[in-house]
Amino acid sequence: MTKRFALGIFEDEDVLLHAIDNVRGAGVKIYDVFSPYPVHGIDDALGIERSRLPIAAFFYGLCGLSFALWMQIYMLGFDWPMIIGGKPNIALPAFIPVSFELTVFFTCHGMVITFYTISKLYPRIKTPVLDARSTDDKFVVAIELDETSSQLPKLTQLLRENGASEVNQKEMTKF
Repeated sequence: MTKRFALGIFEDEDVLLHAIDNVRGAGVKIYDVFSPYPVHGIDDALGIERSRLPIAAFFYGLCGLSFALWMQIYMLGFDWPMIIGGKPNIALPAFIPVSFELTVFFTCHGMVITFYTISKLYPRIKTPVLDARSTDDKFVVAIELDETSSQLPKLTQLLRENGASEVNQKEMTKF
């Protein structure tokens, strides 16, 4: 499947944010914006909703804490009973370090797996780069083009009016 993109190259992040607002205001749907570093306010400018990843992190941590407490209570209370701190079966203050570590362990691993799954970054998958300069010093606004080429001159003019230093067209075969 081949997709065509109009790429607006920007030099400054403030000009980029202003251009995003104007381009979206003109009714053009932006495919994505690529930048060499995080830009404050770009999510709001693109209309991206807040992520639900913190909710997933909370549940991964809850699973880790539950597993840690169950494991310690079972091992020290029933499988191999020991008296720790004067308490015969459950010594919760002694369980805090292991519970903390397993909570962090489950949260970290769960979040990495969730992030890679949502982002579709599977092992041995090559992610196409629309413009290599977006990893160094330029900001790239990608707008997907339709089958007819009548859209490109209007987009070129719109992007140039809003501060793009150059506007290119690129075809990508694998998405």
